[in-house]
Amino acid sequence: MKNENKHKHDFLFESSNYKILFIGLAVIALGFILMSGGGSNDPNVFSTDIFDFRRIKLAPTVVLIGFGITIYAILKNPKKDSAEN
Repeated sequence: MKNENKHKHDFLFESSNYKILFIGLAVIALGFILMSGGGSNDPNVFSTDIFDFRRIKLAPTVVLIGFGITIYAILKNPKKDSAEN
């Protein structure tokens, strides 16, 4: 009996938490990808593409949503959720 408990690995979270965490990290990565680009090939020419809607409003909002999803994944307690049902 003691030998079985010695080899049992307890993870910090349940699998649902890891799935939600992965989704949150993917959303954060998507937000940073949306922020990229908009530069000019010629350093003497100014490009206003860095100030468009995608880089100023959409991408930071997507990153903040990703952080919210990640925080939810960390705080979610699946043991408490299954006890209520």
